[in-house]
Amino acid sequence: MGFRCGIVGLPNVGKSTIFNALTAAGIESANYPFCTIEPNVGMVPVPDPRLDILAEMAKTKVKVNAQMEFVDIAGLVSGASKGEGLGNQFLGHIRQVDAIAHVIRCFEDDNIVHVEGAIDPLRDREVINTELILADLDTVEKRLKKTASQAKSGDKVFKAQLVILEELEKLLNEGNPARLMELDDTGEKLLKELCLLTSKPILYVANVAEEEINTGNQWVEQLKDVATTEDASVVIISGAIEEELSNLPVDERQEFLEDMGLNESGLHRLIKAGYELLGLINYFTVGVKETRAWTIVKNTKAPGAAAAIHTDFEKGFIRAEVIAYDDFIACNGESGAKEKGLLRLEGKEYVVKDGDCMHFRFNV
Repeated sequence: MGFRCGIVGLPNVGKSTIFNALTAAGIESANYPFCTIEPNVGMVPVPDPRLDILAEMAKTKVKVNAQMEFVDIAGLVSGASKGEGLGNQFLGHIRQVDAIAHVIRCFEDDNIVHVEGAIDPLRDREVINTELILADLDTVEKRLKKTASQAKSGDKVFKAQLVILEELEKLLNEGNPARLMELDDTGEKLLKELCLLTSKPILYVANVAEEEINTGNQWVEQLKDVATTEDASVVIISGAIEEELSNLPVDERQEFLEDMGLNESGLHRLIKAGYELLGLINYFTVGVKETRAWTIVKNTKAPGAAAAIHTDFEKGFIRAEVIAYDDFIACNGESGAKEKGLLRLEGKEYVVKDGDCMHFRFNV
């Protein structure tokens, strides 16, 4: 598993068009609000050229990329947290995602109506952020009421949680996302339990016209300026280009991108931005039967990395056999690396590096 990304936005901003193109899921996309009724889920392989090289070198039978999951929910409107439009029931579908991609319309098209009447990325951003904050505020207030009653018993845990919840309520009431709150271990645990939408890292996806994919426009610049204030990044994507790209044969896609003056697709840029946002890296297991990429958080130690394969690997961890990716390639595989003494045996304190080729030894 790479990571799970929830896609939000107002109706008719190109959310479902982009989802359709990125995942080739063939979902409905139409020029009227709320055409996305149920949440759509799509899995896409995380591109990593290193995996392709390793698989070819090992003459592997099966190559398995890390996976990224997109969850596309219905277009939100002002008042969604109180039941407007399709209501807030769909917000529940993205409470378990790792990050949120907020698609914002940054293109003009007289044939596609805008639910708010005109193009204004900052207003659109504010509408969605407000609805997410209000949904979280409702969650916090309910938990606060329960915890206040429990804290009357004098229990230290509930008293500590009450303080945190009161601070969260104040922060949200001021219009700020929960991710801005500095928390200790108790607070982090509570935040995880609450699954607050605004505690999740956010990416802004600026959907631009095809001819503006390389230059951007004034709306993109406005979005970038405001994104810096909350330490968020902006990925520029043209839904029209991604849709056309997804309909081409695989062997024609790179040429198409080059004709558009692009080095890579919007999907690749979005995944890279997501990895950077969440601090993710890949390590590899390499063999004749299977070569696979595994996604972990930076600074994960060897037992934790082993858990990505199976929790039993972490519980019974003995040690890890490790070859750095560059060494693996330079030595033409595992045997060559062993001969040159570049295969290392690492213990429980080893911090896994991006690109490590690993084999775990463990007790059942």
